[in-house]
Amino acid sequence: MQTEIGQTLVNTLNDALGSIVSFIPKLVSGLIVLLLGIIIASFLKQVVIEIFKFLKIDQLLNKYGVPQAKDGVGWADIIGELIRWFVIILFLVPVAEVWGLGRFVEVLNGLLLYLPNVFVAVLLLLVGFVISRLVYNLILASIHGLSHDVAKTIATVGRWSVLIFVFLVVLNQLGIASDLIRILFAGFVAMVALAGGLAFGLGGRDAAKEIIEKVRKKS
Repeated sequence: MQTEIGQTLVNTLNDALGSIVSFIPKLVSGLIVLLLGIIIASFLKQVVIEIFKFLKIDQLLNKYGVPQAKDGVGWADIIGELIRWFVIILFLVPVAEVWGLGRFVEVLNGLLLYLPNVFVAVLLLLVGFVISRLVYNLILASIHGLSHDVAKTIATVGRWSVLIFVFLVVLNQLGIASDLIRILFAGFVAMVALAGGLAFGLGGRDAAKEIIEKVRKKS
């Protein structure tokens, strides 16, 4: 009886040792691939940062009123970090497969599918800030016959309308409560239409009066 138990223990230890020995090459090769992925990812992040510096994109974004990050972290760092993690996860997927981590591979594949949405959302946000500033300047420059305060108010409303629209698009891109975002978007459009009607019918009387006075003076 004791001999059978001892033999069972020996077989179990041999199997465990054999599994460990056979796994060591997979572990080493996986670590090498992962290290290579980290190096490539860090290099690509630095390339993105250098491109932003060379093209002076941060200064251009600041010119169009895009909020700047604090503590030395700029938009180049944010975009570069997204690219870095995308590449790292891209290398980590085959490594996890080699290591036999099936459930972990599923999680990583989900992240790979989601990270491009985050990247697109960041780009949409940047473009939205730029367009909102252009809309503000365009409205401010194209309105004639009104006082500066009235023109500035209308331009500000136009800018924030663009920003809110972009925020809703970004949230929808990230898949955050898509149904709720659609409802909010429809409500936002209705609100803008109603506000425009009220502004023209009520608050717009002063602006209309200024325009009429301007026309009379010219005639």
